[in-house]
Amino acid sequence: MINLRKLDLNLLLTLNALLTERNVTRAAERLHLSQPSVSVQLGKLRTAFDDPLLLPGPRGMLPTARALALFAPLQAVLAQLEQVLQPEQAFEPATAEVRWNLAAADATEYAILLPLLPALRAQAPLSRMAVFEAVPERMAQALETGQVDLGFLAQEEAPSTLRHRTLFTEHYVLAGRHDHPLLQAQPGLEQFCALEFIVVSPSGGGFRTAVDTALQQLSQKRKVVLSVPHFLIVPPLLAASDMVALLPSRLLKNALGSLRIWEPPITLPDYEMAMVWHERMHLDPAHRWLRERIMASL
Repeated sequence: MINLRKLDLNLLLTLNALLTERNVTRAAERLHLSQPSVSVQLGKLRTAFDDPLLLPGPRGMLPTARALALFAPLQAVLAQLEQVLQPEQAFEPATAEVRWNLAAADATEYAILLPLLPALRAQAPLSRMAVFEAVPERMAQALETGQVDLGFLAQEEAPSTLRHRTLFTEHYVLAGRHDHPLLQAQPGLEQFCALEFIVVSPSGGGFRTAVDTALQQLSQKRKVVLSVPHFLIVPPLLAASDMVALLPSRLLKNALGSLRIWEPPITLPDYEMAMVWHERMHLDPAHRWLRERIMASL
């Protein structure tokens, strides 16, 4: 059995040239090698295949039965190798029938995908996109297995094993309806804690966030009256009630007709939003094109 790890694959090119030309001199010219070099390689091939392969004949060299059996599959293998080694073709968005699988929270869909989609549909009309809910603890596995092509996470949640790029820095603002009776001026800490809050709990049912921890350190406590799993339901709830919420500022870009925003009276850390992807997709032309479109849309 021939051990591929020990076989110089260049010998296969020599064998192909010899079987095509059936002449050492012409095979050497075809390969841009000297005749003695090709003769040495023929000797190695004979040893590797345990067969003479080519024998002297009246009009050049005659292939053995083993050599004739090798010729067609050898040409097919070399053609496939040549195709593998060809430079990667550029991505043509106008004609590409590609599907992208993305993972994002609903607030991220609003902040990133909403501004992206008009240009994406115009430039890549045959493409399709599926958006899955982002689960930070499962993101690395989803990207590694190919279930997801591109994910969006807070930078601090991005697994170190993934490629990532920061998209923007986000901060939280206090939002409530325009004619909220307790929110007509910048609230102080005491007034802030007297408001009725909605919180977003992605896993469902949570009534406590890092805000409550920060308030506890100040010996303060707020009133959380509603917990929901998604961000996008919050603005219409605020507009129709006296509840308030701390929300990412980009989520409120198009909601300020009915809502009013204030800076919270406690210091809340900003966070960086990042897109993350697996190393296997880093050089893919379609994937690279999509990442560039996302950056251009922000």
